[in-house]
Amino acid sequence: MSSDSLDDPDGGPGPYVGAMLGVVWQWVRDQLYAGVVAAGYDDLNAAHVGLWRYPGLEGLRPSQLADRRGITKQAVNDLLGHLERQGYLLRVPDSADGRARVIRLTSKGWRLQRTIYAEAGAAQLRIAEILGQRRFAQLHSFLELLTEELVGSLARP
Repeated sequence: MSSDSLDDPDGGPGPYVGAMLGVVWQWVRDQLYAGVVAAGYDDLNAAHVGLWRYPGLEGLRPSQLADRRGITKQAVNDLLGHLERQGYLLRVPDSADGRARVIRLTSKGWRLQRTIYAEAGAAQLRIAEILGQRRFAQLHSFLELLTEELVGSLARP
């Protein structure tokens, strides 16, 4: 691909991949949150729902969750505190290290997780409809490749 294909008509850089992925990610987050609210989970905000990403919260330490989401431990604990008060999860002592806590979903939390994943599936289907099956399969394949390659680089300084 030539650099000319990335330029806009005014001579500046065209939209960067990160910016475009950000638009898609925000759309997906909006779809997830709207679906969660429509399913009756009106005691949550988008930040609470945003904690859930595959493979979920079960068994994570709050510090691991903070690292994975790129937010402070204090912010994660504030969000988890609300989820705990609303009955979605418990923070229990880690059997491997009693000083640490791990997240355990309640039955209400598991139902919420299933709802979030169903909404994620619906958003993915909508993207597949927009792109068509062939282009969606290519996008999925390319994103898998990038994810595999970049996940390792996230652990390196």
